[in-house]
Amino acid sequence: MPNGIKLIAGNANKPLALKVSEHIGILLTDTTVTTFGDGEIMVQINENIRGSDVFVMQPTCTPVNHNIMELLLIIDALKRASANRITAVMPYYGYARQDRKVQPRVPISSKLVADLLTAAGANRILTIDLHAAQIQGFFNIPVDHLYAAPVLLDYIKRCSFENPVIVSPDAGGVERARAFAKRLNASLAIIDKRREAANVSKVMHVIGDVKGKDAIILDDMIDTAGTVTQAAQALIENGAKKVCAACSHAVLSGPAIDGINDSALEEVITTDTIPLNDKTRACKKLKVLSVSPLLSEAIKRIHDETSVSSLFV
Repeated sequence: MPNGIKLIAGNANKPLALKVSEHIGILLTDTTVTTFGDGEIMVQINENIRGSDVFVMQPTCTPVNHNIMELLLIIDALKRASANRITAVMPYYGYARQDRKVQPRVPISSKLVADLLTAAGANRILTIDLHAAQIQGFFNIPVDHLYAAPVLLDYIKRCSFENPVIVSPDAGGVERARAFAKRLNASLAIIDKRREAANVSKVMHVIGDVKGKDAIILDDMIDTAGTVTQAAQALIENGAKKVCAACSHAVLSGPAIDGINDSALEEVITTDTIPLNDKTRACKKLKVLSVSPLLSEAIKRIHDETSVSSLFV
């Protein structure tokens, strides 16, 4: 059991926090995080954490604003309780898609969230698969940006994919898909997609040869699942033998599960950065892998002040 390390969990993803605590070999620090009738959040740390190296597990998934506020209040409580160092462990970073001005008079929301975390007292950020890697530059504190690729790759290598082709669902994901394809010794294809509005996209055509191949659509997140379900249909129409999807973050909002169930997708491989609800758990096409070993190793290395570079793969 590491000395001087404390692990605190907000309410966003307790199951993942418990897995991480088991891997590290420590108990979760006794913390009260409740909500008053009017929606205000109350936080109290019920153990002495003075001088401790504290890691706060809290993905900012739905309800996004509530979970961000929980995280900020926990960090503030730790700062006022004289924690030596506070690391915000955010397996999923909410507002990451709003990383630039794409229209006049709109905020850069992911930068605002970074400023809020820093102002609250976070000394370090640990996260997985940011939607845009340049968000690391929004912080003036260290950011350890891990990738779920090793977890996904390990599972895919154990599956019986014949002549696999890795498919990027849009032009922005080509670099991620290319790196993935290289490790699998697979070919690469790209979906030409047009986004007509927020959460609304239309697949135009497939760039690359997918005929007779097992296609794996790779993305950082699946939200409404419109892109992957349309892409799966387009791939089948272009001769793909079977189609699966893989992503780091299963946001799965709105009609996502119904769309996946009714689609040509045979399987959707994801991780537990975001907890599943009752509806998503019932989806037989979902295969959920745990990132708890990856996060646990990163936390131990950060605490021991050793290199985490080998985890950035």
